[in-house]
Amino acid sequence: MEEVTAKGRFIRISPQKVRMLVGAVKGRPVEDALNSLKFMPQKAAGIVEKIMRSAVANADQKADIDVDSLIVKNLLVDQGPSYKRWRARARGRVGKIIKRTSHITVVLADTPV
Repeated sequence: MEEVTAKGRFIRISPQKVRMLVGAVKGRPVEDALNSLKFMPQKAAGIVEKIMRSAVANADQKADIDVDSLIVKNLLVDQGPSYKRWRARARGRVGKIIKRTSHITVVLADTPV
């Protein structure tokens, strides 16, 4: 079974928000997964869809992989570095703002026929 990966790194969205979508697309055929992601209202759905299309394009470059028979084998969402910002609060204090980032990895595999 041949595998193809695509990675999106330092994506400006919280990993917790992306992980909500993992169960909806993991283990499904790529065509079904892309169709379901297209109609999801979350920002993360568009990001994952773009990375998944990149993985399909990577698979298209390999001669021995049939693009139509690909399934989503794995979808990993890891936490990237957090940007730390400060916001002025009352009485001279500061409030901490943490802008989280994600590393998203899509692994596609062709189904054995």
